[in-house]
Amino acid sequence: MQLAQLLIFLILFPLIAAFFLFLAKRDLDRAWIVKLSALTIGIVSVYLLISTYDKGGLMVSGIPAEPTGMIMFILEMLIALAILYLGIVHKKWLVVALIIIQSAVMLYFELVYAHAIHVQSNLFIDEFSNILALIIGIIGSLICVYSLGYMKFFHEHHPEMPDRRPWFFAVMFVFIAAMFGLVFSNNLLWVYFFWEVTTLCSFLLIGYTKTEEATNNAFLALWMNLLGGIAFAVAIVYLAMFGNGIMGLDELLASGKIIALIPAALIGFAGLTKAAQLPFSSWLVGAMVAPTPVSALLHSSTMVKAGVYIIVRLAPIFQSTFTGYLIAMVGALTFLIASGIAISQSNAKRVLAYSTIANLGLIVACAGIGTYEAIWAAILLIVFHAISKSLLFLSVGTVEHRIKSREIDDMNGLIVRMPKIAAMMVIGMAGMFLAPFGMLISKWAAIRAFMDAPYGFVFVIILVFGSAMTLFFWAKWMGKIIAVTSDGKNIEGEVDHSEWAALVSLAGLSLITTLVFPLLSTKLLEPFLMENYGHVAQLSQDNIIIMMMMLMLLVILPLSILIPTRKHRHVSPYMSGRTTTHDMRFSGSLGVQKKTVLSSYYLTEYFGEMKLKTAGIWLCSALIGIMFVATALQGVIL
Repeated sequence: MQLAQLLIFLILFPLIAAFFLFLAKRDLDRAWIVKLSALTIGIVSVYLLISTYDKGGLMVSGIPAEPTGMIMFILEMLIALAILYLGIVHKKWLVVALIIIQSAVMLYFELVYAHAIHVQSNLFIDEFSNILALIIGIIGSLICVYSLGYMKFFHEHHPEMPDRRPWFFAVMFVFIAAMFGLVFSNNLLWVYFFWEVTTLCSFLLIGYTKTEEATNNAFLALWMNLLGGIAFAVAIVYLAMFGNGIMGLDELLASGKIIALIPAALIGFAGLTKAAQLPFSSWLVGAMVAPTPVSALLHSSTMVKAGVYIIVRLAPIFQSTFTGYLIAMVGALTFLIASGIAISQSNAKRVLAYSTIANLGLIVACAGIGTYEAIWAAILLIVFHAISKSLLFLSVGTVEHRIKSREIDDMNGLIVRMPKIAAMMVIGMAGMFLAPFGMLISKWAAIRAFMDAPYGFVFVIILVFGSAMTLFFWAKWMGKIIAVTSDGKNIEGEVDHSEWAALVSLAGLSLITTLVFPLLSTKLLEPFLMENYGHVAQLSQDNIIIMMMMLMLLVILPLSILIPTRKHRHVSPYMSGRTTTHDMRFSGSLGVQKKTVLSSYYLTEYFGEMKLKTAGIWLCSALIGIMFVATALQGVIL
């Protein structure tokens, strides 16, 4: 199969699967389509990596821009009309105004400039695209498989909600197709089209339950991402007017800062909105009302990854510019503030949401700095965050269905009630903050990159304090899970086999990826950095040996949970000498029996959500405003 056919297959095949899933009404038919489609997408994603290995960046020609471009434009207008209609029906006038502005900008481009635009290669593939394709194809597909059991359980226990699973799975696969199109497209008009499809898919999935809260949060996500869509559209018009008709991503990167800086800043702003950076973080937190597989897909392999992907792609333009430093500062402040807010959250999904926002902020900070070391760290953060966060979201979804709660305090003794799931959650959390898992390695690389950047000490300080906060909330959650408070009943037998398949695969992937991390760096990251920067970031041999030793030790942790070396012995807790009972009660004042309760510190007086978020919104809004002014001035000066 030729390269062009491979790329087109990965874009179109999920659409075909989506069509049949939309028609499938029986659970058995749906299960077969999802599993076979997921397996096919995963295998082809791996085959794409093998077939393009060690070939560098490859431009794919022979795919005509027309009539493809016209079809995309018609679909864009149909999407705009659908959003306009929904905005009017639900009286969301801000959405109506934004979609009219965005459509007017693109209609103006199509009528005035589109006929003169020519892009040599509409698709391309390089090491970075391959990494994203693996994330989309493997992790995204596993989330779809997990959804089979989850959504069946969801509707069995929520009979009041209409069962729209055919529609749900169809949109999930359209989402995957759009992400493949986005990371393979060299033509900015194509990137823009797939960008808008991801916005629509996220809107539809967030509002899946059709409750008032879900609808409002779906429209919140929509209008915030429409702001980014307008900025992207303006960047396209700017390039047509002042950029000599440049519309290829490769041409934009090669054009120099005189031409590229202003459109890059506009597209970078679009990336900030889609990556849920402050002041736009509210939409991703609001998306938690959707079923858990939607949250996992948004956080790990689709929506927010599109945002950081485009900023990392444009990083060479941002390097050593005031615009880049301001984007980096927005990301750094988001990392710091979101990490602080996560401490005060007791809802597991909200902790995961703010953790995602924080880690995306760190990726944006690295991309804004734009050096080869920073990009090395940014891509590693993308990889390891995708694996760990998808594992955690899906695990929390399974736990929520069995214990009927998302509250972290209700996960006391989970190691007794759901030992295998608890072990997987420990692996996922370890992947987020413990050595030698990739997130900690990536943060170490980010510190190195920040130290070498002008005024980098500011970013280092922010990273240190933000990382300390992440250690706090991950460690206390992990402690709740492995704390044994009673001899609870094991309830893991109720978990569907499709959920087990996805969870076990992701847990194994987390360990394997850390094990082969040096290979990932040597065979994929270093060639990409050498081609784009002329430099590479390498780990010393001693560091690699230390990492391997620590990984072997860390594997013992989940194994020790699942394979006890001696018979469990339950003893009463020591309550300062007070009499205790077998059911964790003790004698209080006047002999009154009270229940022993373990509770976490949330420190809301210091890390309250509204207090920190309000400050972050004002600070980051000011930085973005300054960025646009500074970029315009730099464009004039340059």
